[in-house]
Amino acid sequence: MMHTLEAAVRTATGPAGLGIIAAYSFLIAAVLPLPSEIVLLPVGELRLGLPYEANLALVILVSGAAKAIGSLFAFHLGQKAKQSGPVIRALRRSRFDVVGWSERKTVQLAQEYGYVGLALALCVPGFPDTISIYAFTVLEEDHVLFGLATFVGSVGRLLVTLFLFGLGAATLA
Repeated sequence: MMHTLEAAVRTATGPAGLGIIAAYSFLIAAVLPLPSEIVLLPVGELRLGLPYEANLALVILVSGAAKAIGSLFAFHLGQKAKQSGPVIRALRRSRFDVVGWSERKTVQLAQEYGYVGLALALCVPGFPDTISIYAFTVLEEDHVLFGLATFVGSVGRLLVTLFLFGLGAATLA
């Protein structure tokens, strides 16, 4: 399924292509630990009748908005999990030590820098956002600032990718 979804994003065209990019961006925030940079790949082939730069801006904004909405979905789930002692205990006992790893990395940024830390963590190209988003949901309670931070971080990540690597870097994802 993940390969099919990535292939759909890589070949997205037209208005339906923007819908595919939005769905992918929502899912990577909410449930799929996949890189978001591949949404940059179809920019030149979108066929929306707009200049390349307008297509690029549109893809970045659509992806950022959909990822913010997906993160709010994750935020809601995280708030429910936070109230569930058994969920937190199960995470602490898991062989992957999700809570421990998150506390050392993302949570440290969140505690030191708050929502700015979340936005900065989400700006790192090539790293799946799902873990950072869920780790942060357990710590915070302001869904508006959370959504704004994930939007800024998501847009920032795509801009950092373009600045550092150009469009070719998205093929590495």
